[in-house]
Amino acid sequence: MSFLSETIRKQIEAYIPRYPSKQAVTLPALHIVHDELRYVPKEAIEEIAEMLDLAPSEVYDTMTFYQFFREKHNPLGKTRLWVCRSLACHLRGADKLLDHFCDKLRIHPGETTKDGKITLEFAECIGACEGAPCVLINDEHRLNISHEKADQLINELTK
Repeated sequence: MSFLSETIRKQIEAYIPRYPSKQAVTLPALHIVHDELRYVPKEAIEEIAEMLDLAPSEVYDTMTFYQFFREKHNPLGKTRLWVCRSLACHLRGADKLLDHFCDKLRIHPGETTKDGKITLEFAECIGACEGAPCVLINDEHRLNISHEKADQLINELTK
């Protein structure tokens, strides 16, 4: 019996012809599983490895190298909130903004709120320097974040 749903398996298989080798599909496969489950379980690693003709350790090595993916003991919340700490954001108050989010959410970077709604993290750059300080909410940039805008975001994300 397969741990991965048929839908996930088909999404992964659809990538195989797009790359020069099956191994190159490792990262997209991990993203597919992570986006769906909010973590990558051991069983998924084993199935991805089987699908891509790899050893499970090769898939796990890829997963842990990027530090983007979560494991079962530490899943993502419903929303992933990244605070950018690039030079541009730093100069415009990103450290204080991160502290503000920590205080308001009562968590530290890398943690998830008790209700499972928000995982707070920092990123070295999210590619939106023109709007410093900025955050990334899942895949959506929000620019020029003041403490007031941060409070509005928290209200929006905790509804």
